[in-house]
Amino acid sequence: MKTFQIKNKVFVYSVLFFLVLGGLLIAIPNRSFTIIDRLSSYVLDVFGQLYLFTGLFILCFLILLALSPIGKIQLGTSKPKYSTISWLAMMYSTGMGAGIILRAVQEPVYFSQHPGVNIKGSEETHALMMTFYHWGFTAWAFYGLFSLFIAYLLFVKNKNIQLSHLIPHIKNKKINNSIDLITVITIVFGVVSAAALGVSQIESGITYATDTSFNFSLILCICTTVFLAAIISSVRGLSKGIKNLSLINISLTLVLMFYVLLFSDQTSIFLSMIEAIKDLVTNFFSLSLAFSPYDFSKEFLSDWTYYYWAFWLAWAPFTGIFIARISEGRSIRELITGVLLIPSLGSFIWFSVFGDSAFQLISKGAVEINAFNDVFTSIFVFLQQYPFGSVSVILALVLLVGFLITSIDSAIYVLGMFSNLKSIHPSRLHKITWSLGLFVITLGFLVLGQTGRAENTLEAVQKILVISSLFFLFLCFIFILFFMIDVINRYRNNEYQKGM
Repeated sequence: MKTFQIKNKVFVYSVLFFLVLGGLLIAIPNRSFTIIDRLSSYVLDVFGQLYLFTGLFILCFLILLALSPIGKIQLGTSKPKYSTISWLAMMYSTGMGAGIILRAVQEPVYFSQHPGVNIKGSEETHALMMTFYHWGFTAWAFYGLFSLFIAYLLFVKNKNIQLSHLIPHIKNKKINNSIDLITVITIVFGVVSAAALGVSQIESGITYATDTSFNFSLILCICTTVFLAAIISSVRGLSKGIKNLSLINISLTLVLMFYVLLFSDQTSIFLSMIEAIKDLVTNFFSLSLAFSPYDFSKEFLSDWTYYYWAFWLAWAPFTGIFIARISEGRSIRELITGVLLIPSLGSFIWFSVFGDSAFQLISKGAVEINAFNDVFTSIFVFLQQYPFGSVSVILALVLLVGFLITSIDSAIYVLGMFSNLKSIHPSRLHKITWSLGLFVITLGFLVLGQTGRAENTLEAVQKILVISSLFFLFLCFIFILFFMIDVINRYRNNEYQKGM
């Protein structure tokens, strides 16, 4: 009972925090945004280079761990509950989700027109390489690190998902609660950010497809529908809800991708992807540390790489907990390999198909050079250029809704585990409570957006993610240290027992 009360404190404190923050945003939105903007700018200015180093360090650490004898350690004694395809589908749907629709066209085209440095080769190859870099190995390394930590806690040490348990020598309840409180806050902001941006893109897609301007009632309808579907999926459980949704999402993703591939130059796409992957591997360390010839300006790094690394790190606790939960029975080596390679390759293929096809449309003069500048409508403008464009736009909208439901569903599940920590299977009451809470917070930001501060409101949520991720930036090294001490001792004891 005592443990449950401690978790409830974390739950109560997080609710109070959001009530206070929400009140400040509503009462003094401009002043609140100014403070948030200054804090996030300070974090990126002072610790930006540390973000780069940390990303590279974590990736190298995971690769070495997977190749070492420690990689053979099983995460639990039971067999994997989900097939490899279902496991990878749930992982990718939760980890990237609607973001790959949002950036599918806009980001590669942007980097082809604004490379950030003087390049000697093809602008298009450079653009794909930069997109691969932001959405590939390092992004999934952040997710992989936390999924490994939490899977180890759950299935090897038989602890609950509290990240404070990664530092076993801390006996101070206030410190433990602070670690877990910031984890919950970070998860909620990550989900609210994705939900608000996702709803905004769906609304933009419907507006573009119908060529009609709607009022706030459409946003309210979209938000309500998405959260209602997420609640239904969450109540149905992990196996029936998130699993089925993830498989549907991946299937629709493949349909959309092959549709674009069918009407594009497949040879150009394949060669561009191979060339971009080769450049990424060849220049990975220079990119990861912003060394020559990729010594980007601080402004460029703050707008892109610093922000991406902070964002992936901020999402790592949420995504890591979910990946850990579905990875029971797999080895450390299998978990790391699955997290790093397959999703990264999926992103490379996805962005190659859409990015190179967009380059083809621009080079042929089918669209204006600035046709894909708007991040919310770029994918719809792109799809409209192909046969049956209206049908593909509808498919993209359905896919957006599916990815958004999956992300919210996963967050409900993870947050339910935090507030119902006597079991890794949260009750319906906790799921519904978190569902309603996330809905109200998301709707609150969207309502604020209708007062003329939409860009500031959504930007503020993203900037808060940058601020909250700083906490995990330093904790990563502490977690790695204690994890290695425990896992080495456990491995040596097991080897010793085998020798006896």
